[in-house]
Amino acid sequence: MKDSHWRPRVAGALPSLIGRMVSRQQKPPGTGPGTLVHTGDRKAESVLIRLIEYGPDFIDEGQFEDIKACLDIARARTMSWVNVDGLHEVGVVEAVGEYFGVHRLVLEDILSTSQRSKAEDYGDHLFVIVKMLSFDLATDSILSEQVSLVVGESFVFSFQERRGDVFEPVRERLRQGKGRIRSRGSDYLAYALIDTVVDSYFHILEVVGDRIEELEEQVLETPTLELLERIHHLRREMLILRRAVWPLRETLGQLYREEMPLITTETGIFLRDVHDHAVQVIETVESLREVISGAMDLYMSGVSNRMNEVMRVLTIIATIFIPLSFFAGVYGMNFQYMPELSVRWAYPALLVFMGVTAGGMLWAFRRKRWL
Repeated sequence: MKDSHWRPRVAGALPSLIGRMVSRQQKPPGTGPGTLVHTGDRKAESVLIRLIEYGPDFIDEGQFEDIKACLDIARARTMSWVNVDGLHEVGVVEAVGEYFGVHRLVLEDILSTSQRSKAEDYGDHLFVIVKMLSFDLATDSILSEQVSLVVGESFVFSFQERRGDVFEPVRERLRQGKGRIRSRGSDYLAYALIDTVVDSYFHILEVVGDRIEELEEQVLETPTLELLERIHHLRREMLILRRAVWPLRETLGQLYREEMPLITTETGIFLRDVHDHAVQVIETVESLREVISGAMDLYMSGVSNRMNEVMRVLTIIATIFIPLSFFAGVYGMNFQYMPELSVRWAYPALLVFMGVTAGGMLWAFRRKRWL
């Protein structure tokens, strides 16, 4: 079975595994805590700010270029969800902190895009970091993006590195007024966003699982160096996925176990359900890693078996020619008195004898099922 989605990796086309797991851009040593410096790559041309105001009976949406105009609306008593795409403009994040009294360390973590998933309670606001993942079908690569949530009494801010996310189902639920999301507080909206991120992991696991199944079938048929490269590639991608998912379990457990003023008891029950989903994702990730390791062992076994087949054929050929070489060597000696040399039919008789010997050895090998 041939996989049409795979494209050979070109040197320099994709970041290395270390470059994707370790941030190359860091603040200068000795920088004071709370210093706002964007340490990630610029993944959006311009900052896009989207605001959704809603209540049980209404919903308003808008896009803004000026963060202050958006914040004036978000400070109203209605529930507000502000989504910011692009973190390279530090002034936008700083303005949010000034308007709503967000701690400087929170703002610093928002701009440092190499943070692990975590949850921190600051009393009047809650700070949560999750990793939003997507799968690039062209390169079979998992793309990781940091999503930071600042949850207040009547607002939720979500900060993303690039445009495009998995939150569209939440927006549709708000627009259509389905379920309880419009009548609940900011903690429920934050839960809905986190739940959508976790649910998106299952789609990625499904795609990765299909890739692994295809690889196993191809390895069984014809193990090649290209398949070995693909196995190593998926193995590296699973490290990215594992690194994003493992800390999330601890974060969700903290959210529903610890007493936090902004999270109600009912929302805590929903967060516990998301925690169960995260545990299921982790178990699936570990299972897929074992399957990939099995595919690697399968490849090595296939290569070893092919080598054994080649060596067996060569050994049989060499074994057949050993006695023939012996006969040729005996009658190739330059002794004067060799009775057979004077016989007219000695040469064809020797050839017939050598042929019978070779045929007899082939028959014996087939009978023993060595061929």
